Amino acid sequence: MRLLVLCTHNSARSQMAEGWLKHYAKAQGLEAEVWSAGTEKTFVKPDAITVMREVGLELNGHYSKTLYELPNPWEFDLVLTVCDSAKEACPLYPAKTLRLHASFPDPSGQGLDAWREVRDAIGRMSQALVRSLAEQGAADETALRRAVSNCR
Repeated sequence: MRLLVLCTHNSARSQMAEGWLKHYAKAQGLEAEVWSAGTEKTFVKPDAITVMREVGLELNGHYSKTLYELPNPWEFDLVLTVCDSAKEACPLYPAKTLRLHASFPDPSGQGLDAWREVRDAIGRMSQALVRSLAEQGAADETALRRAVSNCR
């Protein structure tokens, strides 16, 4: 199974979601290739690295990238957008795939407490999504949509 997380800059929310999804997939024994990308690329924000490190997940080695820099960018089983701007750009994704959306606020320019709230919400969503994928597979679109919508 190939999962893609899309955000605008691939600098924070999508990076955190990639880290969480990899973590929970491994814990559930779900064979999943997880990537993140942005509609534009910048850099991974230091606050994202800091708050993920607090929960034992390292984003060192992660880098901001666009969809076009990924291997086989049109062959994802599931594409998850985590910001509203990327959701608007996502209809341009031409491959046939399941597209899900979970909106998380951008914590940029705020203190670490805001970053932690977003990190934890993304973590809850990621755990629920992976659990649903492990139990029911990608075929149960309703269960997957419920998993990503009940993340707050």
